[in-house]
Amino acid sequence: MSTYTIKDVAQQFQLPISTIRYYDEKGLLPFVARDVHGNRVFTDSDLNLIKTIVCLKTTGMPLKQIRQYIQLCLQGPTSIPQRQALLAQHKAAVLQQQQALAQALQEIEVKLNRYSAPNAVGMIQAELAYVAQEKAALDLPNAFAH
Repeated sequence: MSTYTIKDVAQQFQLPISTIRYYDEKGLLPFVARDVHGNRVFTDSDLNLIKTIVCLKTTGMPLKQIRQYIQLCLQGPTSIPQRQALLAQHKAAVLQQQQALAQALQEIEVKLNRYSAPNAVGMIQAELAYVAQEKAALDLPNAFAH
């Protein structure tokens, strides 16, 4: 069994110390004890919960919901159904975000492939000519005109 300082935790999770303090102020770390000097003292079990908090934050869960999750954890096994519901809802949101990112990544791949093609300059010139024709036909200014 070990204890850790806020600096240790910051290094382990690659977070600024100010973020850990902020999480504590927002009620995400009610499980963290303090020593006689008022300094936070973290344990291995605290680090496990912080790992979950970082995961949930990284995947876009709002702090209010993370706080709700932590409060449910503190209630013990009676809150398992509520925790499951909260995490299932978040998982669905993460999967939607993952799908949107995958689609965006495909568009980036299309652009990279276009720019890597042997005829990239010709393709871009053709696109610019099309844009110029389209804007002129609609009597709109062409931002691509030099």
